[in-house]
Amino acid sequence: MTTTAAAVWGRTEQQDFRSRVRGCLLGAAVGDAFGAGVHERTLEEIRAEHGAAGLAEPPDGTLPVTAATQMGLFTVDGLIRAHVRRDGGVWHPPTEIHRAHLRWAATQRDWGPDERRRDNGWLGRQEWLYARRRPPRACLTGLGDERLGTPDRPKNPDAADSGALARSAPLGLLVGWEPALVCQLAVECAAQTHGAPSATLAAGALAVTVHGAARGASVEAAVGTALGLLAARPGHEPVTEALTRALGAVREGVPDADRVTALGADEDRAEGQLAAAVYCALVGEDVRHGLRLAANHDGPSAVTAAVAGALLGAQHGETALPPAWLAALEGRGAILELSDDFAMELTQATALHTPTWHARYPTP
Repeated sequence: MTTTAAAVWGRTEQQDFRSRVRGCLLGAAVGDAFGAGVHERTLEEIRAEHGAAGLAEPPDGTLPVTAATQMGLFTVDGLIRAHVRRDGGVWHPPTEIHRAHLRWAATQRDWGPDERRRDNGWLGRQEWLYARRRPPRACLTGLGDERLGTPDRPKNPDAADSGALARSAPLGLLVGWEPALVCQLAVECAAQTHGAPSATLAAGALAVTVHGAARGASVEAAVGTALGLLAARPGHEPVTEALTRALGAVREGVPDADRVTALGADEDRAEGQLAAAVYCALVGEDVRHGLRLAANHDGPSAVTAAVAGALLGAQHGETALPPAWLAALEGRGAILELSDDFAMELTQATALHTPTWHARYPTP
């Protein structure tokens, strides 16, 4: 896998990129945690507890994340290590991300960080990540051994749920890559646990949409790029049809839960969750409104809101996120630290690769 030549980063460009990276990762985490408060509850149940408007603020003023955020953070860890290894002449991001996801899988089995593991790095030593928060079954089984799933030989070839979706958003932050390469990377990484074409291509479409938003395009234009790239891939129809419906729904009237549900939010399928999240990102008056739309429906609210949060954060940057929600977010300090490390790795790598950095992101 090759990429475009490294961009020349001025100070303004670095600051903008860091804000979008922070926005994407924090937005995904806030959306994930907000939606988790009503995950898989019916809209009727949500309204019975929270009123006619549904869930409007974090329940109990706290925002604990789920496995979607955990895996997304390990995706970023794998990307950083891939770039570190490139300095040594080794370059295969899917392998590094797979290794990172195997480290995540260890957090679902172990009581806490194993100090004997030299490959943990600083992220693998974060005790708050050693909590089992509704990990998708296909993620656990797909990472149950060390075989690398590929598009030709995917793990769980029938898994079409959204378990690989939210963790694919950070791949779109590779803004120096061409969109087609971002799509391919996301497809290859999704195949490590979810082999159904609709799941892998939804992951690719999300990564390309985040990529466009992080480069300053509108979400609608970024979706258009994704649709163009998917059109030539076998089995693209469920994803492209779902995204096309999402774009059309924007012009159909006032946003409400019924429109979000009609796009597929009520079912745990990757293409429906992607379409619903894209719609919420397109019609949200601001980030808070978009996340409320994404959470208040009958389906897996944490997924819809996590994907919508990633898109909105990449588009608008960290300062657009609700401050009180950020203050309540579990692991906020670590997410900020990882975001900044990733932004520095992509913009200042030659000055970073010291023994201290290699200890944070060890490679074989």
